[in-house]
Amino acid sequence: MRFTKKPGRFAGLLYVLTSIVGFFAMGYVPDKLIVHGDSAATANNITASETLFRLGIAGELVGMAGFIFVALALYDLLKGVNRRQAALMVILIVVSIPIAFLNELNSFAALTLVRGTDFLSIFDKPERDALAMLFLNLHGRGFVVAEIFWGLCLFPLALLVYKSRFLPRFLGVWLALAGLAWVILSLTGILLPQYQDKVNTYLQPAFFGEIVFMLWLLIKGAKPQAADARAPSSAIA
Repeated sequence: MRFTKKPGRFAGLLYVLTSIVGFFAMGYVPDKLIVHGDSAATANNITASETLFRLGIAGELVGMAGFIFVALALYDLLKGVNRRQAALMVILIVVSIPIAFLNELNSFAALTLVRGTDFLSIFDKPERDALAMLFLNLHGRGFVVAEIFWGLCLFPLALLVYKSRFLPRFLGVWLALAGLAWVILSLTGILLPQYQDKVNTYLQPAFFGEIVFMLWLLIKGAKPQAADARAPSSAIA
């Protein structure tokens, strides 16, 4: 049973909405508030814009929770191509979500330190600011862990799109490159963190594959019934 009569556009809409929320929380908010290498300036920014910081936390939680429904919508769209691969895609997406949820505890810890509640009075402000920056850095490392699953889930998705016949094959290839890019970025953050920003810049063309895919679904849609009409063996291969 499908979510709607237009599962492609529905999946694309969910994908775009959750991505917008994610970009706000993981891109816009940190860029506005975090000053790398300056814990005092970062703490002052968070204190002055506490509501924005809290919105960032809420946005990350809502965006990641929303991705559960993105995974289900993509499964509904592509299960006729290969149920096993579609299920693997869902599993890999869902695995990353509790990692991201737990990671937000680092943001709450940073906020508590910046606010300087009574039980933290034994620490001077510079010490609290430094500890807050530590938790913000741990928050960033938490995403390095999640990134490997953001990449791995794109491999079965790429294969499903490539085999679907109702979506362009170049999208499948581009999604595979995006998945590889996420895995490379994650491993770079673990093994060679000093090069992470530079590697991220070089990998941007690959990451656009995911953006093109979600916009294609939203604008063009998809007709999975074309896959359902194929031989039954293709759905259980």
